[in-house]
Amino acid sequence: MKEKKNKKEIPVFKTNKEAEDFVENADLTEFDLSGFKPVKFEFSKKTSTLNMRISDALLEKIKETAAKKGMPYTRYIREVLEMHG
Repeated sequence: MKEKKNKKEIPVFKTNKEAEDFVENADLTEFDLSGFKPVKFEFSKKTSTLNMRISDALLEKIKETAAKKGMPYTRYIREVLEMHG
């Protein structure tokens, strides 16, 4: 396996078509993919709504944590509830 320093960087694409063509034709083993994060896709339909009151300080902490994880704060809350539910 090649070392990270010898790998190419993924180019920046201007269109989805450029990105699709790249993925279709490139040997991705030649590129440094270490900066990519796993993504969780959500396919289940959300049918219920929950409203609750929390302190401003708690909401800000939740938003900060969600931002660090790169997700909307509502999704972060849902994931926490799913882990402990």
